[in-house]
Amino acid sequence: MRRAPFTERQVGPRGTSRALVMLLGWLLGSSLAIAQAPAGVDPNRVKAAFLRNFAHYVTWPSGTFGSAHAPWHVGVLGDATFCEVVEKTLKGRTERDREFKVECADSLGRLPPCQIVFVAINDEDRRRLVLAELKDKPVLTVGDAPEFLREGGVVRLDLGERVQMSVNLDQARSVALTIQSAMLEVAREVLENGAVSKRR
Repeated sequence: MRRAPFTERQVGPRGTSRALVMLLGWLLGSSLAIAQAPAGVDPNRVKAAFLRNFAHYVTWPSGTFGSAHAPWHVGVLGDATFCEVVEKTLKGRTERDREFKVECADSLGRLPPCQIVFVAINDEDRRRLVLAELKDKPVLTVGDAPEFLREGGVVRLDLGERVQMSVNLDQARSVALTIQSAMLEVAREVLENGAVSKRR
């Protein structure tokens, strides 16, 4: 199904963004959106939905996959509960004719090679070590820690009153990940050439 570009939608009278409802009902193939989060929505489901959409809006270097239909490997480090949500969310889904295989681990050493890794580690020192180990690999690292971009992560999600996203373009480029302009246009912050610019 053709996916619409990232957009920011107006928030309805009850504070529920149509785009985010579509995102959470992304079972229909909806687009990513930056919007106000409706009350009562499980933030883990929102984050899991974004992971699938990142597979659409990011391009990995040639040779990343062993074959034309090799699955996406999505890793979750440090949060077994969130990993279960990701497994349920991505089960039976495809992106670019590839299925999703979710890997759960409490340490990077126990995680097989993945294209996307959500770093759900609260300990700052451990998180920085993980990001340092992944620094030279074509891995889209995603997290929600406040300093995630500065620590070397590629995408930070902020699920406060609004669903917002920030991108470390320097790190993405250093490992040959191409992030589509549609994704950058709705990013709240972009780290480029060592400096953070606010976009929204």
